[in-house]
Amino acid sequence: MSDPTHSFRLDGRVALVTGASSGIGAELARAFAQAGAAVALVARRRERLDEAADVLRSTGARVLPLQLDVTDAAAIPAAFERVEAELGVPDLLVNNAGIARTGMFLKTGIAERDATFATNFDAAWDLSAEAARRMIAAGKPGCILNIASVLALGGAPGYAAYAASKAALTHLTRCLALEFVRHRIRVNAIAPGWFVTEMNDDWLGSEAGREYLARIPPKRAGQLRELVGPALLLASDAGSFVNGVTLAVDGGHHAALV
Repeated sequence: MSDPTHSFRLDGRVALVTGASSGIGAELARAFAQAGAAVALVARRRERLDEAADVLRSTGARVLPLQLDVTDAAAIPAAFERVEAELGVPDLLVNNAGIARTGMFLKTGIAERDATFATNFDAAWDLSAEAARRMIAAGKPGCILNIASVLALGGAPGYAAYAASKAALTHLTRCLALEFVRHRIRVNAIAPGWFVTEMNDDWLGSEAGREYLARIPPKRAGQLRELVGPALLLASDAGSFVNGVTLAVDGGHHAALV
């Protein structure tokens, strides 16, 4: 009898994960390496990338740390060239790099709005285009996985720019899924709720953070390991007929948003 968990493996795949120096990106990069993929760790913080790469190499994984500002569209082709030369054509792109700047709408300046979209949406657009072109040229099927947010599915005061950028990312996910399916490239998204990362752990541990968590349906923040299963489903052959989906991973938080 065949092992039903085997389809979740990523052996022979080449993953490129942005925002891989910490948080969700680092967690998914580790999981994909453990599942058998070669992984390009992409972020701006070189020292953190090197540390993560050393840990993964100690497990026998093929890893490439790659410093890149994802908002620098002109630098993206060269980054892909290096990944292709050292690991192979990336056939699993994770658009995870993002920023979350809060501020009420009338107090959010144009520069803040544009910076949020540049990282959360424009960069994902540019990276997806480069990845898809290369997969198509190589005749290689693959997957693009966008990391959106529960706030792409419902609004909240003070998050206009962030929520709008993530909502745009989910709609891009659907459009690209329709365009790329003929090339055997699936495009899906995960919409995480509140997860404990180094960006928010101080606030989530504060009295205000604890009071907020008590008001949302799961009554707690997620743990990063709880994103691994959904990500592997969408990235692997286990999800071979899943395309154009935004999967909320938030303990039901999105169901309470209006």
